[in-house]
Amino acid sequence: MQVVSGIDEGVGTAVAIGKFDGMHLGHEKLLKEIKAYRSEGLYSLVFTFEKPVADFFTGDQSGVLTTNDEKLALLEEAGIDYVYMMPVNKDTVSYEPEAFVREVLISRLHARVIAAGADLSFGDKGAGDMELLKRLSDAGSAKNRFKAVQIDKVMYEGEEISSTLVRDAVSIGNMERAGAMLGRSYFLHGEVVHGRKLGRTIGIPTANLIPAEDKLMPPFGVYHSRIRLDDGRSLKGITNIGVKPTVKNDKAVTAETHIFDFDEDIYGRKLEVSLCHFARREMKFEGMDELKEQMKEDIRRAL
Repeated sequence: MQVVSGIDEGVGTAVAIGKFDGMHLGHEKLLKEIKAYRSEGLYSLVFTFEKPVADFFTGDQSGVLTTNDEKLALLEEAGIDYVYMMPVNKDTVSYEPEAFVREVLISRLHARVIAAGADLSFGDKGAGDMELLKRLSDAGSAKNRFKAVQIDKVMYEGEEISSTLVRDAVSIGNMERAGAMLGRSYFLHGEVVHGRKLGRTIGIPTANLIPAEDKLMPPFGVYHSRIRLDDGRSLKGITNIGVKPTVKNDKAVTAETHIFDFDEDIYGRKLEVSLCHFARREMKFEGMDELKEQMKEDIRRAL
């Protein structure tokens, strides 16, 4: 997979447009659609954004389900050929919709098929939609003509799956519901860093990750988790997400994972931690002995 700023002449693409935050089952359906056009000689290309467009207007950092690194890894795993990540700035958010289709999707990315959900919006003030895209597909010259494809939503328990719905589930710690809509457990990805090594002193060593600043975090507490090492091994454990109120006073958020039946040095290596079940809220204990006993109970329950 290549992250590109444009496509070479003579290469035709089937383009999927979307935020692709979370890479949920609806997104998977969209990706499956564009990959199907390989039989017609077209390469699959995902058009997305470097950061949430809404954050540009609000000035806030709302938190993403997948960081850019995580998103790119999932797209590569899905077998996508190209990714175009549009910068989000005053120029790109004010693109006139028809010019956006003509200059970016057709001229720069050589789109011959453009697929998106029915709720598609693009261009200045979100004025572009699926109906406009369909009209433009019929009106183009032979050289610039493309096929517009509307993808129906995927349903879960009577609701349309969306990044907002997944975000709501993660925010309250309903990891099973979030996982059902994502098609996999919600995960964190990062490099194992050195901590204070207090877990090792009580016989319960942990691998520590510092979540990305823009990553949406679930409620602080203990989670039953699955761990994938960078060598492909899959293991089980428990993960505490929070600020460690028993042993420190600063507010830095960390994800500490105790991996069952594992005692290897993995500092500096990449780790993927999937949060499968929210076991309990973060607690402050009177001392290390009380913390140790609770961690033993957390492990027993997880096992």
